[in-house]
Amino acid sequence: MKKDMNFIGKSKIFFGISLAIIAIGLICNLIFGVTLDIQFKGGTIVNYSYTGEIDQEALKDAIQSATPEHQVSFTITKDIMNNQADADAYAVSIQFSGNESIESDVIQGITTALEEKFPDNNFQYKENSSVEASMGLKFLLKCLTAVAIASVLMVIYVTIRFKRIGGLSAGVMALVALFHDVAMIYFMYVIFRMPIDSNFIAVVLMIIGYSLNDTIVIYDRVREERRLAGPKADIADVFNHSASSVMGRTIATSITTLVAIGTVYVVALIFNLSSVQSFALPMMIGIVSGCYSSLCIAGPLWVLWNKRGGKGEKAEAPKAEKAKA
Repeated sequence: MKKDMNFIGKSKIFFGISLAIIAIGLICNLIFGVTLDIQFKGGTIVNYSYTGEIDQEALKDAIQSATPEHQVSFTITKDIMNNQADADAYAVSIQFSGNESIESDVIQGITTALEEKFPDNNFQYKENSSVEASMGLKFLLKCLTAVAIASVLMVIYVTIRFKRIGGLSAGVMALVALFHDVAMIYFMYVIFRMPIDSNFIAVVLMIIGYSLNDTIVIYDRVREERRLAGPKADIADVFNHSASSVMGRTIATSITTLVAIGTVYVVALIFNLSSVQSFALPMMIGIVSGCYSSLCIAGPLWVLWNKRGGKGEKAEAPKAEKAKA
């Protein structure tokens, strides 16, 4: 018979690992801070296309010399939407932070500077778009509200579905695991100096659902094992057996998803698709964190709650008494 892994006995190690990562993330957050994308903090984006290879430092100097009064940044991606049969087609997105819109003469000055500096690269102006800082803040708040509502609804669902094993404790610890996963994704953005944009919200919502699914699978197995073992069984042993029995499935599912997302990330690297990279990389971190938190954070915390409060034993006692009668 396969020996169960002692998740509860090693819970202090698991908690220590998570706390250490969170501490490192907080330190990096204090040192580097967090960067918001223009869609959240406001600003203007001007898009160009060009062909061939260019020196990025020379490009930066050309843009900055054409707009000395503005602080700008830019990103370069492979122009896969280019209609020409040119494998060396690229797109450059120039970002201007602030509330003031960029005048047409400023854009014309940038276009002229790029055409003069890189005459052989066929620079062409595509479009520009502006976002007010107040609108960006409202958008960010709406996104965070969506995350909060999704989290609360999921906890309510877990509380109702698993009331026989202490629904409130199961729901609260599932929420703690979700906060753990969101923190891991956030600190990844901070450590890698990636601006927080709509991809961050999309990743968080997807990982919340993914992580909760793993947690529900484990809770479902715990509920079944609890019913079979009876109210006198130690809930730590019940959880260890339940988590060990589904661990292979959970890890296999996570690895399969990681391979798929990893493939997307590699393709994005090859074609220099920064928007896809900023989605795929946090997704991979979130998948690993979601698998880890379901097995090593939510479950051990649930056992700790029930052992100290005695709720786990009480939850099954009435059922057992009815069976005896």
